[in-house]
Amino acid sequence: MANFAHDTVVPDKLSSLSKKQQVAGMFNDISFRYDVLNRILSAGIDQRWRKKAIRQLSESKPKLILDVATGTGDVAIMASGLLHPDKITGIDISEGMLEVGRHKVRKLGLEEKIELLKGDSEAINFRNDSFDAVTVAFGVRNFQNLEKGLAEIRRVLKPGGKLVVLEFSQPKLPVIKFLYNTYMKVICPGMGKMFSKNPAAYQYLDESITKFPEGITFKKILDDLGYNETSNKPLTFGICSIYCGVK
Repeated sequence: MANFAHDTVVPDKLSSLSKKQQVAGMFNDISFRYDVLNRILSAGIDQRWRKKAIRQLSESKPKLILDVATGTGDVAIMASGLLHPDKITGIDISEGMLEVGRHKVRKLGLEEKIELLKGDSEAINFRNDSFDAVTVAFGVRNFQNLEKGLAEIRRVLKPGGKLVVLEFSQPKLPVIKFLYNTYMKVICPGMGKMFSKNPAAYQYLDESITKFPEGITFKKILDDLGYNETSNKPLTFGICSIYCGVK
């Protein structure tokens, strides 16, 4: 498996813990305010991005869906309402995020449809060919080994099953890029310091986006791992992108 620059980006460069352990701890720290901060920092546009990503699965009508790096379960809950699958399983390495997600699932009465489990994207605890579709929203940047995680996702997809990845990318238009960089390097970390127990999380966000192999590079990674019908669709001036691939 190849290594990419983003694989080595960690929340705390002085820590002896692995990226996986640091990311889990970081999300445990911010879990109680994660949803609120997401809505504030994105002005709510992150919800529209998620809907667009989920709608990539509308034609295939998957019955069994795995949501990797499910966090607080936003995509799992939204996919349940938009796609009406038989079951959605969400996995995440942060127990803090999962607890927030489980509370949301119970509040909506979706326990029969959605199950949120602690799980590692690089060692998914399901058999080969288990799911009709896999979604990952804003999670692949946090994989300790990107290719290993994507290969593991392909393993648990059924033949013909589809992967949909929603991830931050970097805008190319100079004016938009300048505004975006100012926001990510100044405003976002500032808001994180004000409202989060772990302000380093929002500095990590910027660095992990900057070093992530986005666009056609990410599409090529999917191609090289054996995914078919791969695609890359930028959203909102390229601030975010939807990537798809079929097993």
